[in-house]
Amino acid sequence: MKTENFRQRIRRSLANETLQLALDANAARRKASRQVAFASLPDIQERRARAHTVKAEIVAHLEDYLTEFIRQVEANGIHVHRAANSAEAVKQVLALVQEAKSAPGHGLPDEPLIVAKSKSMVSEEIELNHALEAAGCRVVETDLGEYIVQLRGERPAHIITPAVHLRRQEVGALFAEKLGIPYTEDIPTLTDTARKVLREVFLNAQVGISGVNFGVVESGTLCLVTNEGNGRMVTTLPPVHIALMGIERLVPTLDDLALSLSLLPRSATGQKLSVYTSLLHAPLPGQTRHLILLDNGRLALRASPLAESLYCIRCGACLNACPVFRELGGHAYGSIYPGPIGSVISSALVDPQFDYLAQASSLCGACREVCPVDIDLPGLLLRVRAGGSPRRTQGDTKVREQREAEQREGAGIPLPVKVGLKSFRLAASIPRLFAVLQTLGGILTHLLSPRRAYLHLPAWTGWGYSKDFPRLAVRPFRARWQDVEQEVAEGHREQRTEGSEQGERREDEAEVGLIERFVQEVTALGGKVEQISAGELPARLQAFLAEAGAAQALTDDMTAPLLGEAAVRRPDPAIPVGVTGALCAIAETGSLVLVSGAGETLTASLLPPFHAVILKASQIVPTVAEALARPEVRHARAGVIITGPSRTADIEMTLTIGVHGPGKLVVFLVDDW
Repeated sequence: MKTENFRQRIRRSLANETLQLALDANAARRKASRQVAFASLPDIQERRARAHTVKAEIVAHLEDYLTEFIRQVEANGIHVHRAANSAEAVKQVLALVQEAKSAPGHGLPDEPLIVAKSKSMVSEEIELNHALEAAGCRVVETDLGEYIVQLRGERPAHIITPAVHLRRQEVGALFAEKLGIPYTEDIPTLTDTARKVLREVFLNAQVGISGVNFGVVESGTLCLVTNEGNGRMVTTLPPVHIALMGIERLVPTLDDLALSLSLLPRSATGQKLSVYTSLLHAPLPGQTRHLILLDNGRLALRASPLAESLYCIRCGACLNACPVFRELGGHAYGSIYPGPIGSVISSALVDPQFDYLAQASSLCGACREVCPVDIDLPGLLLRVRAGGSPRRTQGDTKVREQREAEQREGAGIPLPVKVGLKSFRLAASIPRLFAVLQTLGGILTHLLSPRRAYLHLPAWTGWGYSKDFPRLAVRPFRARWQDVEQEVAEGHREQRTEGSEQGERREDEAEVGLIERFVQEVTALGGKVEQISAGELPARLQAFLAEAGAAQALTDDMTAPLLGEAAVRRPDPAIPVGVTGALCAIAETGSLVLVSGAGETLTASLLPPFHAVILKASQIVPTVAEALARPEVRHARAGVIITGPSRTADIEMTLTIGVHGPGKLVVFLVDDW
């Protein structure tokens, strides 16, 4: 029944011309942006291998790392809760929300508590929104794409781009119906409308709920990666923040975090670094922070043949590369985790009956080629087909025994396929028999198709609708090995020549100074850098305020004395300019690292539409790893790495600057004083 429903969803997706156009546009743009982003990494394969090793170490010793991580997080002042399954996680969230509702200052007893949510696939996994709404809460998704699909009553269609299946016309009609604005297809107008509506949600929410991209064991850091600024809003403004995290989302050290951050944004959105990388250690003053660690089948997955799937960092690259996903979209899968990785983990984390999703793959290997952690997704899909998915034990003994029998026999594999695989295994285990059959097969297929290199398959085979079968080679590979070996050797010589030329180019690039590289990167991101002397700074700041039409500016400890009476320390969303200092800047990504003890730096760099940063030239460091190694990063209550102005591409992959965070970023690069 489940499989038949899947076939029906497939037919609907293929017949939906609007969906096909949207998916084609997403795939083409994601592929192009990813290639450009990775071109700046000279050692991409080495990084993938290192990331694979790091995740393998975490998964192999998961309980030990979890114990240390929890110890560090609690020492930082964050309340930690462990949930064995989705029901426990939902119960814990509801209890925390009820506690927040009972707190002084909430408002009228009958007033619904406002919950502002940042993007979290874990919350989708446990179906949290339904539970919160049933408890009387007003739950609002604040990521633009998530907000759009929430208004439509849908699930996300992609783990990175939730509204990838929609065109601007559909979003315009939706906003006209739900938000009462005149119909428009102008994407900046649609984005600005959502920004205004959601700004009120941020300012009035009593609880913020977010996911966690990475948990750093050595420091107890919660790392969140976003582009729009909603993740920062949700974790900074509400008095209660609840973070949801799968227990496998750990990295051992801040150096390993830097490695992961060099891979995740490039794979997910084609950026060297996402606009906002939040680093949360402790609650801000007046705030309570909670972390819920979810198992929900992950430990069982770790003990199964599919343990490698826990290496996933949820970048969505395998979805964009998969030829099946590019035709169907996310909703056709039925699971909240679609695509190749979803076809592996859905039966373990969502519903045991999702085994059949593993059949929706050509096993072409494109998913593994783009995976930043080098997960063997084709191999894992084959293991799911063979019944390797851990079935969570439910029901009576008879049901349990039936599921165990299915696993032994190979759940989800048709009988003819099983017979064929067993026959192939027998032949392949006897080298001489295999060689004879290979030669005979080559002769037979050449007789059946003497003029074409492919055999035409009839439609009743299933494959015959869209595929032909290649003729077998009369002269097998082992007999042609010497020729192939020579070709490979010649290819290696060409690669060495090309590699040396690339190395020379990289050496030339390395000669560009830190300041020049930083200015180039900020400018490419849409920001602006003004290089001035220390003596010019006070007058330039006053001029900047005048240009922005602002009489006052939100400031932090460092910048307040420079602005005098124009400085405002308390958060005020009506003030259009924020002026802050920075701990350091990162040349390779054009990023600014801000840390805060009391929170002024975080709000001043987030609430206003204009953000100005005062930076000393000596504060620029080469890499993300060097910035994260600063002791101030680890010891701050919270910090953020800002890489350009706030942005989104959630509607038709069209880039729009200025969403929830500042749309304009200016760096005053000052000679050291």
